Amino acid sequence: MALTMHASSRDSLAEAGTRLDAHVDGASGGDLARLGDDLFAVLRLVTGDVSLRRHLADPAVPAASRSGLADRLLEGKIGRPALDVVSDLVSARWSASPDLVEAIETLARRATLGVAEKDGTLDEVEDQLFRFGRILDREAELGSLLVDPNTPADKRVALLRDVLGGKVAPVTATLLEQTVRTPRGRSLDLAAEELSELAAARRDRYVAHVRTPVRLTGQQEQRLTDSMTRLFGRPISLQVEFDPDLLGGLVVRVGGDLIDGSVSGKLAAARRKLPG
Repeated sequence: MALTMHASSRDSLAEAGTRLDAHVDGASGGDLARLGDDLFAVLRLVTGDVSLRRHLADPAVPAASRSGLADRLLEGKIGRPALDVVSDLVSARWSASPDLVEAIETLARRATLGVAEKDGTLDEVEDQLFRFGRILDREAELGSLLVDPNTPADKRVALLRDVLGGKVAPVTATLLEQTVRTPRGRSLDLAAEELSELAAARRDRYVAHVRTPVRLTGQQEQRLTDSMTRLFGRPISLQVEFDPDLLGGLVVRVGGDLIDGSVSGKLAAARRKLPG
């Protein structure tokens, strides 16, 4: 399972994730594939060097010194977008060095999933990751072989490719291969489950969950879709739920953003403002 972060680390990761999302929305699939590969390379570097990751996450070291070290180590070895992401990460505040490692991996995965967002395979990737996790849950020996630290990473990846047989989406293969290269002590079935959940969360960025007290016409749904697309700066599809308890107006949720324009919501807000 993913580690549990303290508040300062969660805040740092949330800020970094917001910046990455803005980059994903404006980048091409090829750019995002390169960004993901570069961040996974940085992940392998910091995972294998305890002293380095401690220094990069040490709050006693000035942020400029930490980012300067990252720049000196990585400049010319990874692309500028990845270097900017890493520089921002190491400048942030982390409760412990493993939190920084977790953040690098999370952003690498999200950048790679951005490729599936661009080519329309995100649903497929989510399903394949979930199904692979269930296979490993039944085939414990296979899962152990794929993360065995006594086996060279290239041989583990070769075994994974044999198992997958080229029958999954490229993004699915990349995410699983990177996890096999750097398992970080996790069982692969749980890691696949984490990846599936992350894919679902990415997919939710593109879905507006709408609650309405009246049935919307096709024209109304299209206008709402166009408005949401303009507002969030990315293509949005609607999932509409009829809810007569709202009395009037709409409630819209896109990812973690909630827009409550319902009559019942406004009444509830007004009641909260009344003196007790």
